[in-house]
Amino acid sequence: MTRRLFLSRARALATLAAAAALVLPAAPAQASGSAPDAFVREVSARLLDAVKADPAIQAGDIPKVIRLVDAELLPHLNFPRMTASAVGVRWRQATPAQRERLQTEFKTLLVRTYAGALSQVKPQTELVLKPLRMRPDDPEVVVRSEVRGGGNEPIQLDYRLERNGDGWRIYDVNVLGIWLVDQYRSSFAQEIASGGIDGLIAKLAERNAAPADRPANAAANAPAK
Repeated sequence: MTRRLFLSRARALATLAAAAALVLPAAPAQASGSAPDAFVREVSARLLDAVKADPAIQAGDIPKVIRLVDAELLPHLNFPRMTASAVGVRWRQATPAQRERLQTEFKTLLVRTYAGALSQVKPQTELVLKPLRMRPDDPEVVVRSEVRGGGNEPIQLDYRLERNGDGWRIYDVNVLGIWLVDQYRSSFAQEIASGGIDGLIAKLAERNAAPADRPANAAANAPAK
């Protein structure tokens, strides 16, 4: 895949990821065994409040975003599952060292995207949940919602969650009808076809190493998932 095509896909995917990152949950629900929609509601409210209260995060302060994501977001994602799903069938052929590198670069990608996304949070931004459809024993569930505020059209934002003991973890996000992991899988597959796993790692590392001195544009400059 040419560099231009890779970067074009990267920007499109990062724009979608940026919208999702506005309200991604950042802490576990307090009640043991709480419903997945309650989990999303509680943690999203706490995250939005924290962002609205911190001008530095809104401005895309990279060190602060990294601390926020490391401490509050990543522990509540099934990150190995997300990375493996994005890489696709070639994940099984990757060595342990390659898998570690892929997860490291994928994490950096999300942090950089997050920096650009958080700068878009406005005082009136809110998450509106839709009625939850699930059976009590479902191991996985989709929580559907919309992001509203700022005079813009509502943004469809859905989460795929899996049970994690008495709580839940996120393993994919749907923005405007597109599941992000699926989209990253398409871009990754083309990069792997031309350069193998090491080629994908190198491309992600190259983009992640680009200067991040304009945080509001971090999402646009992030590499594809």
